[in-house]
Parts: sequence; structure tokens; C-alpha cells
Amino acid sequence: QVQLVESGGGLVQAGGSLRLSCAASGLTFSSRAMGWFRQAPGKEREFVAAITWSTYFPYYADSVKGRFTISRDNAKSTVYLQMNSLKPEDTAVYYCAAAQPNQLRVKVNHTYDHWGQGTQVTVSS
Repeated sequence: QVQLVESGGGLVQAGGSLRLSCAASGLTFSSRAMGWFRQAPGKEREFVAAITWSTYFPYYADSVKGRFTISRDNAKSTVYLQMNSLKPEDTAVYYCAAAQPNQLRVKVNHTYDHWGQGTQVTVSS
């Protein structure tokens, strides 16, 4: 059975850092782009970051550019999101997602066919 399990969320003060991990199983990890999305209270789910399967090329939302770094380890079937200089507006449930094989439209949620359960990130002011 396909599983995406996020970990690393929690409560942190503004300016602090967190590292999210997403461990995948039951799918062909190395042929899929991987992404992170988030949903804040009262808002729609939004794209945060993604990384391709072939060149490991990263994509970022403007709101996190320069603060967040996405990476992946195909040997461990794991994708990471390093979050630095966190702000209260980063507070959200963060979701890991696996794209359909060989898909390139990594900034839209319909590209992804598997999603994790989400992990809460809360940034206090």
C-alpha cells in the first residue's frame, strides 16, 4: 500500500527552524517529482516547494524563497523540507505529495496522485 508519512512538524518561535521529512513506500519514488504544500486556517491549499526526479531541480513559492530548501534522497525514498527564518504566516498543515510518474507540472496539486496525512507547523510571534 502506498504511504507518505511526514514528520518533523511542531511548535517553534519566529526566526527558528524546522526540518520536515516525508518517507515514501509502495511507489516508484525515483521516477516521481515530490512536492510540499500547505494549508493555513481559513485559506486554500497552496504550493510551497517541489523537486524533480531527474535533475533534482527545485521550485519554490515566492513566499518561501531564500528561507526554505527542498531536497531528496532516492536511496531512502525520502524528501525533506528545511525551513529557516520561520514566520507566523508559515503556520499551516504541511502536506507531502508524490506526482504522477514523469509529470513536469509540479506547481499544481492535480499533478500529484498521492498525499501524506499532513504535519502541523506552528510559528509563534
